[in-house]
Amino acid sequence: MAFLCQRDSYAREFTTTVVSCRPAELQTEGSNGKKEVVNGFHVVLEDTLLFPEGGGQPDDRGTISDIAVLRVTRQGSQADHFTQTPLTPGSQVQVRVDWERRFDHMQQHSGQHLITAVADHLFGWKTTSWELGRLWSVIELDSPSVTTEQVAAIEQSVNEKIRDRLPVNVRELSLDDPEVEQVRGRGLPDGHAGPIRVVTIEGIDSNMCCGTHVSNLSDLQVIKILGTEKGKKNKTNLIFLAGNRVLKWMERSHGTEKALTSLLKCGAEEHVEAVKKLQNSTKLLQKNNLNLLRDLAVHTAHSLRNSPDWGGVVVLHRKEGDSEFMNIIANEIGSEETLLFLTVGDEKGAGLFLLAGPAEAVENLGPRVAEVLEGKGAGKKGRFQGKATRMSRRAEVRALLQDYINTQSAEE
Repeated sequence: MAFLCQRDSYAREFTTTVVSCRPAELQTEGSNGKKEVVNGFHVVLEDTLLFPEGGGQPDDRGTISDIAVLRVTRQGSQADHFTQTPLTPGSQVQVRVDWERRFDHMQQHSGQHLITAVADHLFGWKTTSWELGRLWSVIELDSPSVTTEQVAAIEQSVNEKIRDRLPVNVRELSLDDPEVEQVRGRGLPDGHAGPIRVVTIEGIDSNMCCGTHVSNLSDLQVIKILGTEKGKKNKTNLIFLAGNRVLKWMERSHGTEKALTSLLKCGAEEHVEAVKKLQNSTKLLQKNNLNLLRDLAVHTAHSLRNSPDWGGVVVLHRKEGDSEFMNIIANEIGSEETLLFLTVGDEKGAGLFLLAGPAEAVENLGPRVAEVLEGKGAGKKGRFQGKATRMSRRAEVRALLQDYINTQSAEE
């Protein structure tokens, strides 16, 4: 059956009756990105104002008698509403939809129908799938490439049709209606029963669809195609915004433009050139810094080699540096008789380490050094290097290396 949300997508609240309520679980993504299980209830109503996810469109949000609905899914001819509070079967309840979310989905979904129809009409491209995302939506077109000029043509055409204020109608057809053969669609879902719902943009397109839609293209306001990207299997993804999302995108873009104008001390038309100049200056500074760091590494290596403390275990830590800095020092020293323990980074927190020396000793000590520093590493041919999370334990590593040297000396 068609739910109220499908019969009247503009309805915002209504009264209905609870049919059943049973315990259920909902998998959600927590703030740490891990899956979490929420305990609650699946509530079934006689009819619903809240759209269950389907046809590429996410589900609605809303309330049942002021109890938040966290998910809506279709189960055959019914819809399961997940709540964390039980509701009594047989009771009358007031259902309200989150209108901002609903109207956004209506704009994006009707916008997809319009773009799909125009892309097919202008260039013969079929839509093979689409996704209504949180920030933008994506239409997968059956074409290996789409030019900038073709994107502009589609965008111009769809916005002309929005300005023409074309009606959008929803009808139900029986499966044996001859008109079904003329309706665009990608097939019916498994288990479908009953009439077929058809959404028609007057004079433009008729399409099988279960989603919520605007009643007139003027409610789309405007469509902006942000661009295209390579899809899978010789397909192209077209990325677009419709309606209020365009206004929000313009607001964000304008805010970014104002911030860049303030930071770069120039007008918006000069932003790109100003950033290019900054990038070139940064590259030159990085190159000069790298050369200086290499010179410093060579100088440091010679200083260590000529130090009266040379031999046994040699330890050096620098806040600034990288793996290349440490490897240059190890290369310049080139000794296989001394254990060289080099570290760069925070003195107590995270950083990089390198252990160099006799191959057998390094192979034996490297993993133990990584363990002490609570890090990970790998090595070969007298080198073991990696990342550490506890640089504050460098003294323990030094003691470990010194014990190894003393043991080796005693055995000799």
